[in-house]
Amino acid sequence: MTLASPPANTRGKILRIHRAWLVAAVTVLALVAAAAFRSTTGAFFEPLETEFGWTRSQLSTAVTINLVVYGLVAPFAATLLERFSARFVAATALVLVSAGAGLAIFITQIWQLWLLWGGLVGIGTGTIALVFGAVVANRWFVHRRGLVMGIFSAANACGQLIFLPTIVQLSGHHGWRIASLLVAGFALLIVPLLFWPFANSPAEAKTTAYGATDTTVEQLPAAKQRPTGGAMAETLGVLRHAMRFRAFWILAFTFWICGWSTNGLIQTHFIPAAHDHGMPATTASGLLALIGVFDIIGTIASGWLTDRIRPWLLLVFYYGLRGISLLTVHSLLGPTVEPVLWIFVLFYGLDWVATVPPTVVLCREYFGPVRASVVFGWVFAFHMVGAGVGALTAGIGRDISGSYLIAWITAAMLCFLAAGSLFFMPGSRKAVEAAPEIIPDELGSSRVE
Repeated sequence: MTLASPPANTRGKILRIHRAWLVAAVTVLALVAAAAFRSTTGAFFEPLETEFGWTRSQLSTAVTINLVVYGLVAPFAATLLERFSARFVAATALVLVSAGAGLAIFITQIWQLWLLWGGLVGIGTGTIALVFGAVVANRWFVHRRGLVMGIFSAANACGQLIFLPTIVQLSGHHGWRIASLLVAGFALLIVPLLFWPFANSPAEAKTTAYGATDTTVEQLPAAKQRPTGGAMAETLGVLRHAMRFRAFWILAFTFWICGWSTNGLIQTHFIPAAHDHGMPATTASGLLALIGVFDIIGTIASGWLTDRIRPWLLLVFYYGLRGISLLTVHSLLGPTVEPVLWIFVLFYGLDWVATVPPTVVLCREYFGPVRASVVFGWVFAFHMVGAGVGALTAGIGRDISGSYLIAWITAAMLCFLAAGSLFFMPGSRKAVEAAPEIIPDELGSSRVE
């Protein structure tokens, strides 16, 4: 005799936890694994400079390639995630991250670093970036969507928080190759979790999205759920549609500056900049990890606020605060950690990626649930291209002037521009809804319906 499986609703009562939260937990781990290597590249600068004699500009180029590839892959990954198995796409991405980090231990030439960091790791992290989180949040959550997106955004900080001090310690005592292998191994460990408890959709798991009811579930036309055209044509078609609206360009511009001032500048150059002022790398990495602690708090709080306050107003506050903090950082760095430096760490940490939940919500509000993930993918591409430009510009500026002062001031001014541009956001999405819809056909062209 075999025992019949309990009904789905009975299993939910026994577990007392909605499947959506298990899926969210696996998503967080995957995002942490993807962020682990990308958020710690600055810690490898000093060991690589010492061993190979490469310049700051050459190493910054590797990071720039990584960030640009990361960003450009994201919108196409959004289409693949929407059209195919999110489980397979995410697993492939983690394998690429692991391969890029693991094979890096054999490098002897700078072009090999560019290929591995920029190519393999860039494609892998771009595929499983915050766009992956946005797809999961949109599929699995009706209620608490802003909060969940805040948690996913904070996962980037978790990668920085968990791995950065460890990588600095391993690099100092056992060499940077052991540190790189640690990241590679962690990425592989997450892959089995994508087969359970992760699921591609509530329907696949025979359940409903968290908070969904018969009246709240958004019904999408079958043709939009299963497009027949090519993935690239569809992704480019969404971009062409979005580019016709001011809301897209403002979101892309502000996120470009967000990437410049976070991943491009602070994440890549904070440790070497602090080292220029006589601060030990271990101390600087600890401060950057502490920024990650406050980032988790700030981003989750931002998700909570996004459910309650107009998102564009939150973005004005976030970018303005970031600009003010960047104007102070050069004068705060020194051989030791003075009390005022803690203020910068607190402010910048709370603000680090607090911009993500409001931006995701604005993409959904202006472009609707069908296009939201791909539109955010393109906005995110601008974020990472901005990060790449910021990383390279800061590296070149430092090689020329011997200081990061110009980099701090430039980023601050850009943040103030971002805050001001948000006052020009349209008042509603009526214009977007009224526009003719562009759907790519199987030949890669587009037609207007």
